[in-house]
Amino acid sequence: MPWKGEKDPYKIWLSEIILQQTRVEQGLGYYERMVKAFPTIKKLAKANDNQVFKLWEGLGYYSRCRNLLATARSITNERKGIFPSTYDEILALKGVGTYTAAAISSFAFNLPYAVVDGNVFRVLARVFGIDLPIDTTEGKKKFTALAQSLLDLKRPGLYNQAIMDFGAVVCKPVSPQCGACPFSKTCVALAQKKVAQWPVKSKTLALKQRWFYFLLLQYRGRVAVRVRDQKDIWQGLYEFPLLETASAATWPALSRQAEKKGWLVSNAYRTEQVSVLYRQTLSHQLIAGQFIHVSLKKKPVLGNQWQWVEYDTLDQLAFPQFINQHLKADSRQSSLF
Repeated sequence: MPWKGEKDPYKIWLSEIILQQTRVEQGLGYYERMVKAFPTIKKLAKANDNQVFKLWEGLGYYSRCRNLLATARSITNERKGIFPSTYDEILALKGVGTYTAAAISSFAFNLPYAVVDGNVFRVLARVFGIDLPIDTTEGKKKFTALAQSLLDLKRPGLYNQAIMDFGAVVCKPVSPQCGACPFSKTCVALAQKKVAQWPVKSKTLALKQRWFYFLLLQYRGRVAVRVRDQKDIWQGLYEFPLLETASAATWPALSRQAEKKGWLVSNAYRTEQVSVLYRQTLSHQLIAGQFIHVSLKKKPVLGNQWQWVEYDTLDQLAFPQFINQHLKADSRQSSLF
């Protein structure tokens, strides 16, 4: 992994933000493309939002990308592009939590702050036999204090990397290599046959169901798009006119809603196709919905936030994965209601 042994705080920060909620094998390509496009924090700060979102496309959790841009611009404008070098200053950056601040502090500046990520939680819980849930305040405090007490103060960066790698390679979530583990004789989880049960989590996340119906309004070879600006999923990405419903809906009901909004003019449009049903599970939401292609005889009056762009240029815009999977799909998969 190219960020291992890296001392440039910008590149370490970039890798850590990318790897939040992302597997290493998935994030690697994104990291390499981002570093190539924006080798310095000043280059990233000057970048066009859509250019950065386009590179981020498919990685998800787009609030990370928004925070990335905001922080890059803040450091460039307020600190002349010099990355902060103390833990508290790094922690104060937008989108940076205690884990990321500790990682940057120890890897870039060799500061004595223990990194506590999923791998570290797992190693400590198993080796020391801690059954406190890691997603509670009490549990987080316990694990953080233990991790800090074990830290090699002379080589914190090397130690942090070592315990994280150990959790990723040996003390894995599934099928851990207990037979090759140097702690096998003292590991509490192994002795009590609780390796599969630890670490403990207390919360079960309930997914919120949402139904999205996107209208691809086509008028003289152009379609209507806008940048999604509400503080919700996919903020900052492009979208088509959207009708959100509480449950699955039919096209007659949806078309009436669209006419009330002024997106469609009665008797001045034709439904070309309706896509198959798409689904996407996010960390806290389940999105389901379809795409309705509508040919317009009369151009509706939309707000200033809307743009009419050539259909063939849509691949230049940054869309969420939910929309991209339809744009990339074979149109033969579509069917009418």
